[in-house]
Amino acid sequence: MRGLKLYAIGYLIFLYAPIALLPLFAFNDGTVIAFPLQGFTWKWFAGLATTPALHDAVINSLLIAVTSAILATLLGICAARANARYRFPFKTGILGFIMVPLVLPEIIVGVSLLVVIANIFSMRLSLWTVVLGHTLICMPFAIAILNSAFDNLDASLEEAAVDLGETPWNTFRLVTLPLVMPGIVSSLLISFTISLDEFIIAFFLTGAEPTMPVYIWAQLRFPQSLPIIMALGTILVALSIVLLTVAEIFRRRGLARAGVRDTGGFL
Repeated sequence: MRGLKLYAIGYLIFLYAPIALLPLFAFNDGTVIAFPLQGFTWKWFAGLATTPALHDAVINSLLIAVTSAILATLLGICAARANARYRFPFKTGILGFIMVPLVLPEIIVGVSLLVVIANIFSMRLSLWTVVLGHTLICMPFAIAILNSAFDNLDASLEEAAVDLGETPWNTFRLVTLPLVMPGIVSSLLISFTISLDEFIIAFFLTGAEPTMPVYIWAQLRFPQSLPIIMALGTILVALSIVLLTVAEIFRRRGLARAGVRDTGGFL
């Protein structure tokens, strides 16, 4: 058991140690990404404010992430609701098929979407094609989160509302949605984080308007841009940690409201 713990600790260090180097070189005064460090500076962060192409890429990524998170969560609500409250033929197989993007290599998904969108539907690659791809990738995560929220919801509360004269829609709007709201917020935040950082799908489906990860990849060819990329990466890591922490707080709040024991989550 002790050996397993040491292995897990060593694995986590190996996995996350490179991320710890980001802020070191982001505040380093030199342009060469190597030790020893040459001094402390804020100029690389200041350089982020004077790069118009980066600003456009960030705006594109934010628009895509917000739209994808909303679409994935709405579809996740429908799927989780159907899974928790209804029985229909091939239910297990259909839900399993929806969750397939979780286990497929993203490069396979990206190439497949490119073929379908560009060759079969003859759509022009744009931000909307990236939204479609990111929605497909984010939806299984949203369903996994919302399944837990709907499964922990006491069905007798909805039955009581209907017995008191509420319509099914009003029952869903006034009773169900408030009770599963922590799961919805958690789904939105997780989907937003996944879409904002996603590169492979965006690389295949983006047109003339690159997303932020695609822009970062393009800038890696220019050594003088690496410190600015390090500064941007530091901000992204901090933002991701904050969003995941907030999502975890809402997830635990939802479990506590439902009176369910917490068996582990994102963090």
